[in-house]
Amino acid sequence: MRSFMKARTRLGRLMPIKKADLALGILVTLMWGSNFSVIGFGLRYIDPYILTALRFVLTAFPLVFFFKRPKNIPIRILVIYGNIFGLGLWGVVNIAMSAGLSAGLSSVLLQLSAFFTIILSALLFRERISVPSAIGMLVSLIGLILVFRTTTEASGLPGIGLVLLAACSWSVCNIIVKKNKPGDMVAFIVWSSAFSVPGLLALAYIARGGQAFYEAAANFGWPAAFSIIFQAYITTILGYMTWNNLIKKYPASTVAPLSLLVPVTGILTSWIFLHERMSAQMLLAITVVLCGVAIFVNSTKISAVASRVRSNQTAPSRLPKSRPAPLSPPSSPHSTDGRIPAPSHATTSGDTKSTA
Repeated sequence: MRSFMKARTRLGRLMPIKKADLALGILVTLMWGSNFSVIGFGLRYIDPYILTALRFVLTAFPLVFFFKRPKNIPIRILVIYGNIFGLGLWGVVNIAMSAGLSAGLSSVLLQLSAFFTIILSALLFRERISVPSAIGMLVSLIGLILVFRTTTEASGLPGIGLVLLAACSWSVCNIIVKKNKPGDMVAFIVWSSAFSVPGLLALAYIARGGQAFYEAAANFGWPAAFSIIFQAYITTILGYMTWNNLIKKYPASTVAPLSLLVPVTGILTSWIFLHERMSAQMLLAITVVLCGVAIFVNSTKISAVASRVRSNQTAPSRLPKSRPAPLSPPSSPHSTDGRIPAPSHATTSGDTKSTA
């Protein structure tokens, strides 16, 4: 029993995720998976840089006037996070999708950020990755490779490279949150989003000049408005507030793999709303991803059960060996219990003299 408790102590960093938090994490991945199809709607009408900028304008304003700047977060962290999150992540994803990369394939490739996050956390924070967690990640990686190989969309290496760059940016954002632990996640998202807007608008002007702004104003309508509102309030504020709270509360090796559910939702929604085809091989690949996620989510329980089994197997060998009882008491002037026996009635001559 004691060895089992020690094993549980060694597994302390593999904190099991609560059921309520697990449900929230899955809900966030469902919203994020649907977000790729919503982005696809918006890109039909608005330039990718401007679409991203409007998303963060709506995220930051007017909420920035109602939420105080997070006290424990320096301005430079807000600026760094906002630009990596706005330009490096979603600005790059929108460019890749506008260049022809499908919503489903984009959602798949972006989830490689889970592996980047776990590797960075292991290097920077020395967070332990257990054997069941590694197995779950390997199974999910195989599933992602199968998804990639069975995707019928031929988008070329440039778009794939851009989404991989966005995945790296997402992992860096996770590490920033993990290290700084913002006290108020809504305020952190709102204020960092405000710093995303200038760079995105500048890139839009550099890329296409004033024509991008003119076309955005001319083509703006309800589909574009829905896309921006969904991205701002559902995906960014609600989604990332919940996600960053989970990242702050649990080890990254526990939370990050949940993002592997995003491509499943992304492919399903793009198949339903954007009419992207889904073959039997794709369904098999999605199943493999889900199996890997299931292994990873339950890695703490698997490790605890394995430790208990090992402790039960080694327990009999640790019992003290019984010693056979002596056949006769030892010949010694002392008794077997270590006490000196009482003197006998017979005395020596010396004793007689002393008594006389």
